[in-house]
Amino acid sequence: MKLVVGVRWLVSALAVLLEPFAPGPSFAAERSLTLDQAVALALRGNEGIVIERHSLAAARARVTAASGAYDPLLELNGGWSRTREPLNSQFPGAASNPIAPEGRTREGGLSIRQLLPTGGAVALRATGSRETSESSLAMLSPAFRTRVGVELRQPLLRGLRSDAARRDGGVARADRTGAIASLRRAVVETVAAVEQSYWALVAARLGVGVREEAVRLAEEQLGQTQSRVETGSSPRTELAQPRAELERRRGELLAAREALARSENGLKILILDGAGDAGWEDTLAPVEPAAVDTAAAADVPGSLQYAFAHRPELEIAASAVERRRAEGAYARSGAWPSLDAVVSYDRFGLAGSGNPSGLPGGMAALRSGDLGDSFDVLQDGDYDAARVALVLGLPIRNRAARGNAAAARHAERQAEADLARVRKAIRAEVLDAAAALETAEQRIDAARASREAAEIQLAAERDRFATGLTTNFLVLTRQNDLSRARLDEISARTDYRRARTEMARASGSLIEGRGIEITEATR
Repeated sequence: MKLVVGVRWLVSALAVLLEPFAPGPSFAAERSLTLDQAVALALRGNEGIVIERHSLAAARARVTAASGAYDPLLELNGGWSRTREPLNSQFPGAASNPIAPEGRTREGGLSIRQLLPTGGAVALRATGSRETSESSLAMLSPAFRTRVGVELRQPLLRGLRSDAARRDGGVARADRTGAIASLRRAVVETVAAVEQSYWALVAARLGVGVREEAVRLAEEQLGQTQSRVETGSSPRTELAQPRAELERRRGELLAAREALARSENGLKILILDGAGDAGWEDTLAPVEPAAVDTAAAADVPGSLQYAFAHRPELEIAASAVERRRAEGAYARSGAWPSLDAVVSYDRFGLAGSGNPSGLPGGMAALRSGDLGDSFDVLQDGDYDAARVALVLGLPIRNRAARGNAAAARHAERQAEADLARVRKAIRAEVLDAAAALETAEQRIDAARASREAAEIQLAAERDRFATGLTTNFLVLTRQNDLSRARLDEISARTDYRRARTEMARASGSLIEGRGIEITEATR
């Protein structure tokens, strides 16, 4: 007998020494993870947040694009033309072709146009040209013409309060506000999902522990029954019940481990960068304490007030209202007649050389010279033109504009109704979250008391079984009662944590409570 024991000990020792070199399944490394670390990882690589960041960048670009309507527009033009037009006149034209004298022109110019915030526009223009003509009516050939002027056009009815540029700017700014709120909502939803998933993983790990303890208790009960059968104090049929219960609990343990794997993968989806992240091979081990600190009763009025001031859903709905108002103002402006005030002032210059084909005389009032001399004449201000006018446009029936205005008005009312709906939904969410938080807190105390009572009952039942005063059925029943009580306590604690997360989300204080700041300058 001693020899056999010695050989068995030697074989066991060799197996332990050779175990690291033996082929076998590889186990993933365990990775400790706090809740703050999980949130930070999710905020760094969550796809939803990345999408909203790009949406915000696009919205900012559209604001810049809308502001571009007020960029000055510089136009440069230049050209050459030849004209041979028959003249219906008693005066002769050129000697070569008296009916259709030929004229040639080379011209160039520039203009600067600036849209004004009032809907009007101001334009500065300057042109210069060189003209030659065979007509005997032309006193100068070549002739150098110059012109410099300014024009202001201001709408007085249609386009006074809104125009396409102001509409586009208002829409772009509203969209940017909505994009900021959408990014904030994505962050809130991500943080809330991470917290919920984190606590679900904690509960799943604790649930596996409860199932493992239940299996261990069943194995102990089967062992005690086996001892009784071997001593003859119990029939062999007594082994059936604890053996069947052991296998049933092993099945529950396998299901609990599968649920744990699913919970772990759910958290990994939220915090890992992509399918190639090395963290997929790790086992996540939450390190937050299992105990919970029940907070004071929720301040429902204060939470409602805070939610109405900070919930991103309200900002999104309000930005939609602002967008519709900008579109409605433009549509209503289009239903008015157009009435524009126009003010312009121009100066002219002319210089050149006498026309060889022209009639004698008439050159005394004109200046000889080139283009520079023409600009000198322009600066003298002897030749100018001023204009003040009102331009009225009366569209007949104007059904398109009136229809657009009516449609915009209904769209604006829809957006306002949606804003009111969101406010009611937020109020209901805060009230529901407060009720769930209160209920979850009360469940913790009840579950704790139930678990303590189940532990006492199981201990008493096991003592009676040891003295032969009870049966396997009652002991196993008390074990099952204890397992259910422990699972109920885990569920109550998890529900309380999740209720606190939901209360923070509903009241709009979730990311502020974690010290997460979202500012447009840092996005």
